[in-house]
Amino acid sequence: MQSDFFQELKQRGLVQQTTDEKALESQLNEESVRLYVGFDPTADSLHIGHLLPILMLRRFQQNGHIPIALVGGGTGMIGDPSFKDQERQLNPLDTVQNWSDNIKQQLSQFIDFENEKNPAIVANNYEWLGEITLIDFLRDVGKNFTINYMMNKESVKRRIEAGISYTEFAYQLLQAYDFLKLYQKYGCLLQLGGSDQWGNITSGIELLHREEGVQGFGLTIPLITQADGKKFGKTEGNAIWLDADKTSPYEFYQFWLNTDDRDAVRFLKYFTFFSLDEIDQIEEEFTQAPETRLAQKALAKDVTTLVHGKKAYEQAKRISEALFSGSIKELNTEELEQAFSGVPAYEVQAEDSLNLVEILIAANIESSKRQAREDIKNGAIYLNGDRLQDTNYEIGEMDKLGGTTTVIRRGKKRYFLLRF
Repeated sequence: MQSDFFQELKQRGLVQQTTDEKALESQLNEESVRLYVGFDPTADSLHIGHLLPILMLRRFQQNGHIPIALVGGGTGMIGDPSFKDQERQLNPLDTVQNWSDNIKQQLSQFIDFENEKNPAIVANNYEWLGEITLIDFLRDVGKNFTINYMMNKESVKRRIEAGISYTEFAYQLLQAYDFLKLYQKYGCLLQLGGSDQWGNITSGIELLHREEGVQGFGLTIPLITQADGKKFGKTEGNAIWLDADKTSPYEFYQFWLNTDDRDAVRFLKYFTFFSLDEIDQIEEEFTQAPETRLAQKALAKDVTTLVHGKKAYEQAKRISEALFSGSIKELNTEELEQAFSGVPAYEVQAEDSLNLVEILIAANIESSKRQAREDIKNGAIYLNGDRLQDTNYEIGEMDKLGGTTTVIRRGKKRYFLLRF
């Protein structure tokens, strides 16, 4: 065990709350502890809101402890009310089970289930929640908690006025039961979670004490807020997923590269495995020359490589550099698809004129021929990164990247695709 591991977590800002901190630190320093984080399958992929707890499991494993990734195949059928404004939509069993399988596969990218010394464990709480009867649950779990105790949880208080169903009200008992079962099956003594999970975690510790007479521990990590007030993990209203088919490596890379200067060093401590000394060095250089965006580049490289691999990072970097320099012609078809995912595209028809003015009208890039000619003459139209100022220009085969795509830019940032 590394005796300074817990202190490093604190120095990185990764410890929000703990139960009996002194005893927990002693436990972590003296023996290999089994700990768990729960991941409810509310979609077919995890997103970067899950990344911090996933990386916490990885950190603990690297320091000799045994992480348990608990997929919520059972609790995912219910939905956690913690700090949600309204009740989750309930999903069918087969949907939740499919999502659970996807999540298990994603988690294997980050924690090692084959490690000889301290292999990670994956569990699914549907195994026990899907079997227990209501009578047994009420007798074995419900009897340990008073309504007053459950009502005092902040996650419940916040929903009382708006209304909370009994289904979601009982969620904290299901999570408490998970902790008990993981202790009984694997000797798990520590639960990690976001700070919104504090009430659920302490309920589990209470049940562990009442049923088994042992001391369990809880540790929460901070819920991330961005310096500009925007919700972390979303860009233009869309979640940043860990699945490359839902968020391309280029989009993923760009998310981190565009981190606010005020957040960059903090995120290096949260999301990377650079040592604190290395981060201090990056911070010193970044503070002296913030325009270099050194911290953002280090962050984007490390996290993109961790999630998508070195090749995907290098490709994302190459796309970014090509777009910045205007060297779009250097990109291959796959890279073009990544770079311009979500950009308005027009399918060129056989009868369409390939005159630049005409095609700008057909593709709804310009509203009128007069405006099109004016923009072309003023140098506001770019074709595959090259400025065009000839209103008589005809798009030819050489302009079709990969034989299929032409990229048109209007102004500084508005991109459009022509597909042939």
